[in-house]
Amino acid sequence: MSDKKGLFKNIRVIIFTLILLGSIVAIHPGYTPGEGITTNLNFGLDLEGGSWLQIKLEGALTQVDADAGELVSEMVEPVIGAPIEVTSDNLNMGGSDSAGKSITFTTSAPVSAPQIESLELGTVSVDKLSDAQTQVTISDTSKETMIKAYLSKSLDAEVVLFSTEDGTVYEIRTAVSEQELEALMEKAGGSIVKDEDGTSTYKEGVSSETRDLTRDILNDKLNSLGLKDIPVRTVGEDYILIDFAGIDLATAKEIAEKPGKFEIRIQTTGNETQHVLYGDSIVGVGIPSYHEGQWHTPFTLNEEGARTLQKVALETGAIDNPEEHYLNMYLDDVQIYGAPLSPEAADRLRETPIYSWEASTGTDEAAKAEAEALQIHLRAGALPVNVVLVGSGHVDAGLGAQFKTAAVITGLISLIAVAAVVYFRYKRPEILVPMVGTSISEVIMILGVASLIGWQLDLASIAGIIASIGTGIDHLVIITDEVLYEGKLPPTKVFASRLGKAFTIILGAASTVIIAMSPLVVMGFGSLKGFAITTIIGVLIGVIIARPVYGIVIKELLHVDESGNGIITE
Repeated sequence: MSDKKGLFKNIRVIIFTLILLGSIVAIHPGYTPGEGITTNLNFGLDLEGGSWLQIKLEGALTQVDADAGELVSEMVEPVIGAPIEVTSDNLNMGGSDSAGKSITFTTSAPVSAPQIESLELGTVSVDKLSDAQTQVTISDTSKETMIKAYLSKSLDAEVVLFSTEDGTVYEIRTAVSEQELEALMEKAGGSIVKDEDGTSTYKEGVSSETRDLTRDILNDKLNSLGLKDIPVRTVGEDYILIDFAGIDLATAKEIAEKPGKFEIRIQTTGNETQHVLYGDSIVGVGIPSYHEGQWHTPFTLNEEGARTLQKVALETGAIDNPEEHYLNMYLDDVQIYGAPLSPEAADRLRETPIYSWEASTGTDEAAKAEAEALQIHLRAGALPVNVVLVGSGHVDAGLGAQFKTAAVITGLISLIAVAAVVYFRYKRPEILVPMVGTSISEVIMILGVASLIGWQLDLASIAGIIASIGTGIDHLVIITDEVLYEGKLPPTKVFASRLGKAFTIILGAASTVIIAMSPLVVMGFGSLKGFAITTIIGVLIGVIIARPVYGIVIKELLHVDESGNGIITE
């Protein structure tokens, strides 16, 4: 007769027990008066109720062309306040490579290199030909660089270049109509490029890279607010859908509208400001800290951002007179912070760029709250494009609770139905109890993993758990049928062989399920992704942890006579 105590000395059983207990701790079931049963599980919009928002990304993708000379005239003449005459131009040769390309112009107005450098057209050299004439050469540039600078300054927006097989595509990260863009290019002697069939290359929207970047920043932003897990997913090319489980529509809109386009500008004269950098120049944000009698939010700039800030600070005089040239931070054109350069920073900027910065907010609790809010804005507020709310909705919490109850009842009915089928098949409690117990333990482990990783359970995820129960029972039946022969267990050596054969079949079936579900995980078709993930997690937990233990348990409950005669009861 087998020693039941030996069952609990088996390393697989010990691991199984520890993981099961750990899952229960992770789920942390409890009861709160007025709220009922509580857990650490996150439930989705369809199970908990809440709100959803759909936002559209504003922008345009296009191919444009212009005359280099007219581009320079359009940008330079307003800066120097006088007309120019282009005397040399090799930018119209084509290609975006700036090596060896330059454009030269003369003017009767006095010109300084910093004036032209502020246009970000290339390397600038200024030569005084006579008292009445100055020659300016812009080298290491290209027509594409000039078009980008022209569009950026004319529309006060970020412009990004993409090289494609059909040519250079300009992504304009703000709302601009085809008519507005055509009129803007006509001023520079250019137009929107058309395809071979005469179709305009203008397209409203943004690139997939920009869309995904915006989604990631929103996801980081929203989930850093200490709320429940908020799924942020893309819908088509230009839309993002956000679910706010357990949050009313008004609060959801307030939360979603907080992220925006982050920008740092410097005060020039009076209330006028000049652009310095966008949020994509910020490469790191630290935790707010209290030192030197104030709260500070640290952040780090990349190479381009640090050098740009130094350059603008020198040009505007912020180094010599910081109090007259505040550095202001904006979120969707609304100022969220402003302060002058510290004396130490001003002195250091005379010699070298500064990469690590700290924004001080004050000394009291309000200053602490401001520092924490600024951390979020710096960390994830810098959306590359502006967004506009195009749709919203609300799911009643009562309806969500009904869905949750229905999902639990459905799972229990499924488990009871499976248990009934198993009992009528074997008519032996010593097989039924371990089989049902194994299925229940797998569900607990799946929920434990979901709790640990913060996975948000929705109806599709519950369906995945139910599918895992069905798959698990199939595998347990395979194990039972394979190791039993005429209602008896074989000797130990034969038992091990048959159990190995059963697991060969199970591993093959599990691999098929995982392979079939993997495309849904990678392609991320909304709620189907949750179904696929929970199904895969359930299969892996069953195959690696639970089902081997089931084989050990039935071997102990249905004893083996080593002489070769299987016995089925004590």
